[in-house]
Amino acid sequence: MRRVGAFGGSTALWVLLAAHVAAAFEPVSVGIAIGAVSALTGYLSYSDFYCRFTECCHEERPLNTSALKLDLEEKLFGQHLATEVILKALTGFRNNKNPKKPLTLSLHGWAGTGKNFVSQIVAENLYPKGLKSNFVHLFVSTLHFPHEQKIKLYQDQLQKWIRGNVSACGSSVFIFDEMDKLHPGIIDAIKPFLDYYEQVDGISYRKAIFIFLSNAGGDLITKTTLDFWRAGRKREEIQLKDLEPVLSVGVFNNKHSGLWHSGLIDKNLIDYFIPFLPLEYKHVKMCVRAEMRARGAAVDEDIVTSVADEMTFFPKDEKIYSDKGCKTVQSRLDFH
Repeated sequence: MRRVGAFGGSTALWVLLAAHVAAAFEPVSVGIAIGAVSALTGYLSYSDFYCRFTECCHEERPLNTSALKLDLEEKLFGQHLATEVILKALTGFRNNKNPKKPLTLSLHGWAGTGKNFVSQIVAENLYPKGLKSNFVHLFVSTLHFPHEQKIKLYQDQLQKWIRGNVSACGSSVFIFDEMDKLHPGIIDAIKPFLDYYEQVDGISYRKAIFIFLSNAGGDLITKTTLDFWRAGRKREEIQLKDLEPVLSVGVFNNKHSGLWHSGLIDKNLIDYFIPFLPLEYKHVKMCVRAEMRARGAAVDEDIVTSVADEMTFFPKDEKIYSDKGCKTVQSRLDFH
């Protein structure tokens, strides 16, 4: 855990060293030297000086909404709901100087639809180092909470970890991946931190952000999306209200959602359930083009089509949606 007070000690040492060097000169020079150093340390604030050399937690720094919007629109394909909701939720939350609770988002959809990618985009727009930031914390259910018989231990560890990191940075970001593989009950350990409390044991969690990533509810999302398609309606016509109530109830009653009978849902502590729609053939091709550009290669439409054609699609008769989304695009592109 980073000690914020370290800079104060460093500054004092700097002043003493400056005075010691200046002591070799006449008293007037000593006074000038100390005065100059004092003025300099006063001018170079914590964020201006110390943060040039190490990562700092800027709780009051506003979100660059334009940059986030551009990233979502240019890098996320086929997810108009996720783009709209995440942009509005983050912008509103970060622009609110006195939020009443932490922002809690639950992202749902099949693998390869962009949930992890969005969490990466969000992290990078909040902190320049993104997922490598000291203030962005990623938990993977199968890695950090693998054993069902250790639920109580995991709950205690999770509370201590979140408490410690929010103490160091009030605007910390916590991402929980593979929520559908998380043993029931573990996530309820963080309920006090997500609630409408001004402080919990002297710590305010109101500026923190919690993001859950889950495959649970993917079947419900696909059913609604397919119903729109069969009715001749565009996927862009799907609104959050068409899916969010179904999602919240579905994951609450799903024993394999990580949120089964969770107090987080029961007490309405999750601000948004965000659906990630299944991706169509055209979206897969967009993913291929984006990956080619990311590799610095010219976009070859023959290769784009070839990679997209290698993917498998469902339902069996219509073959509309990629069963792996864009998840295997990178590995398949390696063979071309």
